[in-house]
Amino acid sequence: MNLIERAKNMIITPKTEWLAVESENQDMKSIIMSYVLPLAVLSAICAFIGYAFIGVDAVLFRMKGINWGLSQGITVLISTMLSMIVATYVVDMLAPSFGSEKNLNRSAQLVGFSLTPGLIGGIFSILPMLGILGALLGLYGIYLMYLGLGPIKKTPEDKKVVYLVVSFLVIIAVNFVMVAILGMILKPMLGLNMPGLGF
Repeated sequence: MNLIERAKNMIITPKTEWLAVESENQDMKSIIMSYVLPLAVLSAICAFIGYAFIGVDAVLFRMKGINWGLSQGITVLISTMLSMIVATYVVDMLAPSFGSEKNLNRSAQLVGFSLTPGLIGGIFSILPMLGILGALLGLYGIYLMYLGLGPIKKTPEDKKVVYLVVSFLVIIAVNFVMVAILGMILKPMLGLNMPGLGF
């Protein structure tokens, strides 16, 4: 699997790329190490550069400096990796409830490759004020996951939407908690107290 080709095809020709993924036999570890981790590291480096050297104005303060860069970069990297793992288990655990194949490695394929737009969108954080564009690009990943449910998880057509929505809501809730916890740990460690916000 060529990382650049896979990322490009996932974004440009996702229907045919999911069929290619279906024919592959990959385990969760290989998907994480050869695909998700390299893209997450790239996003984390961009976040570090953006917040360390360019910065962005918040309401009451400016987020700029090496410590802000470290905080953002570490948060991006850790939250991406944890999200990948948690989402894979959530999708796999829910599979039987929606007539889908329970197979952890297939769930890892579905989740890992659906993260492609968000991971590539993370590059925008090199200019923090454009971070919203990266987040919007990440929404395309929802559509990718929808397209992948059939070939990868053998989800019946009439259950795809509900399976996707339930999985997505659980994943968002878990991500929100993870990012909040990382912020509570990292910001005090790096001396990043936010004026007027009490933390």
